[in-house]
Amino acid sequence: MKKQDLRVIRTKKMIVDAFLTLVDQKGYEAITIQDIADKAMINRATFYAHFKDKPDLYDFVMEFAISNLSVILDADKFNKSQFIHIKSIEKTLTEVFVLIKEKQNFFKILTEGSSSELFRKKIAEVLSTMYEETFSKLRITENEIEVPISFIIEYMTSIFIGTVHWWVTTDSDFEPSHMARLVIKLVGNGHLTVLGIDVME
Repeated sequence: MKKQDLRVIRTKKMIVDAFLTLVDQKGYEAITIQDIADKAMINRATFYAHFKDKPDLYDFVMEFAISNLSVILDADKFNKSQFIHIKSIEKTLTEVFVLIKEKQNFFKILTEGSSSELFRKKIAEVLSTMYEETFSKLRITENEIEVPISFIIEYMTSIFIGTVHWWVTTDSDFEPSHMARLVIKLVGNGHLTVLGIDVME
């Protein structure tokens, strides 16, 4: 059973690697199942034994991307503190942008058209789940009306998706660390403090 599981894992990895390589080379729309099978050095039947179709593979890889982002966005680094520490955020965001740079064309797909809404929702779910403890410590008010945490998460997620889309669709030579600092400067030092969130170096 374990050997079979390892074979399944290996085959899926070959399919995913082939898919991501082809996305980089040809773009998502131009890729066929046969292209993926040829690149992964498997037959079409083997592909269909693991994935229903190309959108099913796409969903699998999106979940994989989200799980990788979740590992980087380790909530334990932030939940124990009453404050948001700039250095911690910068390190974490840099790691996120390194991952995005490695799979640039795929993240271009994730942040365009109808895909961007699904991707945004999934990231918002991750943030609201992982950072529930951190957000629960915040009580942000505007003219004595409490600002819903869901609004803050929606706001931050939308800015993140927009920033990533700009980065992967332009010829910007900004490095991941530069992007992390830019996001912090634009959002962390400005918008978060306006919202009443304590930001520390």
